[in-house]
Amino acid sequence: MPSLGLFQSVRLNQSLSPQMQQSLALLQAPSIELRSVIAQELLANPVLEEEIESTSREEERESSLEALAETEESWRDYLGPMEAKVGIPDDADEKRQYFFDSQVVPETLPDFLTRQLRATTGDPEILRVGAEIIGNLDGRGYLRVDLEDLSSLAELSLERVEEALRLVQGLDPAGVAARNLQECLLIQLRRQGKGSEVEAKIVESHLELLARKKFSEIAKLLRVPLPRVAAAARLIRTLQPNPGGSFRRTEREAIVEVDLRVEKIDGKWTVLTNEAAIPRLRISGAYKELLHAGGQDPGLRNYLKEKIRSGRFLLKCLRLRQQTLSEVAAAIVDCQTEFFDHGLSRLRPLTMGEIARRIGIHETTVSRAIANKYVETPHGIFELKYFFRPGYQTAKGDLLSNQTVKAAIEEMVRKEDPGSPLSDQDIVDALRQKGITLARRTVAKYRAALKILPSHLRRSAA
Repeated sequence: MPSLGLFQSVRLNQSLSPQMQQSLALLQAPSIELRSVIAQELLANPVLEEEIESTSREEERESSLEALAETEESWRDYLGPMEAKVGIPDDADEKRQYFFDSQVVPETLPDFLTRQLRATTGDPEILRVGAEIIGNLDGRGYLRVDLEDLSSLAELSLERVEEALRLVQGLDPAGVAARNLQECLLIQLRRQGKGSEVEAKIVESHLELLARKKFSEIAKLLRVPLPRVAAAARLIRTLQPNPGGSFRRTEREAIVEVDLRVEKIDGKWTVLTNEAAIPRLRISGAYKELLHAGGQDPGLRNYLKEKIRSGRFLLKCLRLRQQTLSEVAAAIVDCQTEFFDHGLSRLRPLTMGEIARRIGIHETTVSRAIANKYVETPHGIFELKYFFRPGYQTAKGDLLSNQTVKAAIEEMVRKEDPGSPLSDQDIVDALRQKGITLARRTVAKYRAALKILPSHLRRSAA
């Protein structure tokens, strides 16, 4: 792939040119470091200037009616400022005040939900599945894992998982643990006693028409007076499409800057770069005109030529960095489609060599490209290196990541008889019955990584 040749690895016994060192450093740098480098270049090179970002892309996004009914940003664009609280229960303000009073010490959404969950039920199975549900909420409070996967992971019936989900959805803030915008809004309407009213019918079946303000059409379809639809729209306007938004971000979310996002567009998982993370640069037209005007001092001309050459090389490096990062991420998504479709339990073994072969670059280039880079997915924010894992092949030929195997070990220990804990050999034998062949020392290593005590200490601890 010629366009990526700039980032091809060189032999260790070859000296790297300053330009090559710069290109490799830019590829490896996370966004926060890259911005610092760019700021230094802007100070050192007068021919470089920062572009004023065009808003046309955002305007296109805001004009997309389909996105309006599907995304929080577009939903807010339609809703606008809060209007009068039409039809909200009398005690809503009191409940809201209690909610905010409980947030005197900033708290993350998972912490807040976990406290409520433990106060709501003592059922160990529901608590366990509820914790999994809470752990799979994104920053907005939406559930980003299939219930079937949770059922398989917890080894519980789908009915029990659904019971746990209903319990979590009954916690505050209203709308949390919804699987999409419609469910989020419906949960809030049910809390207000509007679960079978016009408001719920609009959310269930006519959200797109509502986004387009087609009130007359909605009224005809529902066979209700137009003023009733208008009143319903005012109430829906007060609902919260982002129930997790008022909480402090988790430590991981607070310190991580996302380089990429993965979204399903037209039925296909697509990688989107975080364009806002890196300033866009260009060569100043004024300096180019000055260079071509003629009649300048030779020293000035040489200075301008060198600065323009240096600036163009930097721009090329930045373009190739983004291209390489995007192509590596796209290859990862192609290899880990099951993960994006179904969640953590479907993560498959993957090596950097496999990605390198797919896109025609060196393995060390892949290593540099993923270093300290983060991607936002429907299942949470992950470091790109998270997707590279050794694995095992089952007797049936299925590939399992070591993370999946660790989860199986953890589940076995959780369900063991406290009076007769499983030894490492017992775990080896149990895994073999599942078609997974592991050495006892490997089980011991995984057990230690999971911070699980040896069997004789677990017995004494019990």
